[in-house]
Amino acid sequence: MRTLKLWLDRSLTAQAVLIFALGLGLTAVFHRDGHPGWWVIRTALFTAVVIGIVAVQRRRTGRAAGTGPRGVAEINRRIRHREVPEDPEERAAMRRLLAEQLGRMERGGRWLPYWLGCMGLVAAGLIVLGAVTGSLTFPLVFAVGTAGFCYWVFRMRRRSMELHRDMTSALRDPR
Repeated sequence: MRTLKLWLDRSLTAQAVLIFALGLGLTAVFHRDGHPGWWVIRTALFTAVVIGIVAVQRRRTGRAAGTGPRGVAEINRRIRHREVPEDPEERAAMRRLLAEQLGRMERGGRWLPYWLGCMGLVAAGLIVLGAVTGSLTFPLVFAVGTAGFCYWVFRMRRRSMELHRDMTSALRDPR
């Protein structure tokens, strides 16, 4: 499992194959009446768009860190495992990557209340529609799922920010 995860972290081709396989399965489930050739074409187009976006993000992140995409994957692995590199160049690259990612998370944080408000409005709207139609089962399940998802987003964001701040402070300490 570890080698599969490393392969997916480092290889854009592996990510494309995984996205294509998952997309083809989902397309087959939701568009059963369509021709299988259209499933493949639709999924290939979707995969190309997603991989294009991922490639641009990887290139931008690599430029910000001063390394290539494989170097970024290795630095991210070290950040997740809280490993501080000994080499000054690697420390500088990790410092730049941490600053870029932490800045991106902080800038994205100002949109979080709007996103939460939108999710709350959708859940409340479904509950109102369920009350009007007399069927509250699905709206309540959706509202609970939405609340759980929002909690998970908050928790993961807080955890990532703490990890990035801890690693930034660890990189400041002289060795």
